[in-house]
Amino acid sequence: MTHVAIADQEEETHHHPTSFVAKYVWSQDHKVIAVQYSIIAIFVGVVALILSGFMRLQLGFPDTFSCINPNTYLQFMTMHGMIMVIYLLTALLLGGFGNYLIPLMVGTRDMVFPYLNMLSVWFYFVSVLVLLASFFVSGGPTGAGWTLYPPQTILPGTPGNEWGIILMIASLAIFIVAFTMGGLNYVTTILQARTHGMTLMRMPLTLWGIFIASMMGLLAFPALLVSAIMMALDLLAGTSFFMPTLVSLGDSVDHEGGSPLLFQHLFWFFGHPEVYIVALPAFGMVSDVLATHARKNIFGYRMMVWALVIIGALSFAVWAHHMFVSGMNLIFGFFFATTTLIIAVPTAIKVYNWVLTLWQGNIKLTPPMLFAIGFVFTFTHGGLSGLFLGNVIVDVPLADTYFVVAHFHMVMGVSTVMVLFAAIYHWYPLVTGRMLHEGMARLHFWMTFLGAYAVFLPMHYLGFLGVPRRYFAMGDTAFMPESAHTLNASISIFALVLMLIQTVFIFNLIWSLKRGPKAGHNPWGATSLEWQTPQVPPGHGNWGDKLPVVHRWAYDFSVPNAKEDCIPQNVPKGADETHHDGSGEHSEGKTV
Repeated sequence: MTHVAIADQEEETHHHPTSFVAKYVWSQDHKVIAVQYSIIAIFVGVVALILSGFMRLQLGFPDTFSCINPNTYLQFMTMHGMIMVIYLLTALLLGGFGNYLIPLMVGTRDMVFPYLNMLSVWFYFVSVLVLLASFFVSGGPTGAGWTLYPPQTILPGTPGNEWGIILMIASLAIFIVAFTMGGLNYVTTILQARTHGMTLMRMPLTLWGIFIASMMGLLAFPALLVSAIMMALDLLAGTSFFMPTLVSLGDSVDHEGGSPLLFQHLFWFFGHPEVYIVALPAFGMVSDVLATHARKNIFGYRMMVWALVIIGALSFAVWAHHMFVSGMNLIFGFFFATTTLIIAVPTAIKVYNWVLTLWQGNIKLTPPMLFAIGFVFTFTHGGLSGLFLGNVIVDVPLADTYFVVAHFHMVMGVSTVMVLFAAIYHWYPLVTGRMLHEGMARLHFWMTFLGAYAVFLPMHYLGFLGVPRRYFAMGDTAFMPESAHTLNASISIFALVLMLIQTVFIFNLIWSLKRGPKAGHNPWGATSLEWQTPQVPPGHGNWGDKLPVVHRWAYDFSVPNAKEDCIPQNVPKGADETHHDGSGEHSEGKTV
């Protein structure tokens, strides 16, 4: 089927903004909106990082800091988890990088719905304000844990059980509205606004990751929205969707007949796809970074695309492996354990393909490449520990121990953040026209990479000892040797050092805006369209008077008989040059 691009149709006039407010505040330019998303996400991510620092101070040096009590600890833990998973990673990967790269990579001037795009970032900003407002209300933010399991979210013994949980629910609802507006834009732009010649199988893997993740989000986030509304009704209207009959603090509650397990099913039907909503864009971006800085085409392009599609589909069939300790039927336990092992297959294929992309490549150990290779290590290690938790027999004793904390942070935290750093170092020259300081970037990588292992690798050992997670203080517990307490203190010290080293990254971002060396045009020698714009950084409308035409896939590196070691997508095929379509053989490619 031949794709008829918007480029072939009569173009809509793109009016240039005429005032500061129109250009930088209520902007409809996807590039400005991407920067707005990124600034908000990084700010709220720093807040979550500071909260984790307070938690580690208490765990490493209990009863030393009077400002941290059992209630505040639970509140910090809840807000840290929710911010990092949803308000930082989802917003930065899709709202930030998705907004900036999609129109440039598909060769169009902007998102299909620019006004809706502008609304999405401001709804996201409001959701962050509502979330942070819970720190300043009576009782503080909710301390029910980032999974918000009832009945503890509503019971009076839980900190923030009144205004805190109400603001959390309201913030999540607003965020989901923002994501829906953005996700519809991302999917529609990729499907409908690709320039002439940009077939689906010529798209960079970054686009594939963002596209599938956006589709998943549009299907998964409604489950969270519905569960949030039902919980709000339980809290405010006295319904009993999730609240069973029980006695709290000596008094019977005004609820009966509800099912807390129903909430868990709804939450994890969103929660596990959310892992891949974050991971798939990261998979795509790290693929592009590895190929560009290894000067080699991505190995098994079509296999990588189908692996992304299969991972996205299977992610909706594994949610209950988070609920093995909830007393589910053994048959269901077997089903979800099996699907968990099956989804590891396409994920492993991607790891093999990344390694084979590096094999015999002309590897340039630039800062983006260092972080991309670091991701391959951390993701592999985190994925291997996930095989333990995917097995019912092993998961039951390890559930709610530090082993889960270690696994989740290696996969969802460290690995994804490694890709974020790789992507920022890679595309920063495109956004700003400047290069980041290489010395600071290398220092940032090594301290972050080694620091992450110093923090999370020992947690696996603590988990095998049975050290429970989410506890304010361990005390003199018989099964915990003194070495476990010492190890906890060392983890806290390394965590604080890891936090401090991120100031080098923030300083580098700001310092390089004015003092960084000028990047010039396409400093990494990339082939995808975003680097081929007439101006760097791209101007309003991206492409000047004429949209580009795509003649090849996105990974023509080291093509035999070519004059350069890379051929951009918008360069026509020459008579003395063969073309690679990603299937493993040189050919003319196919039209999709």
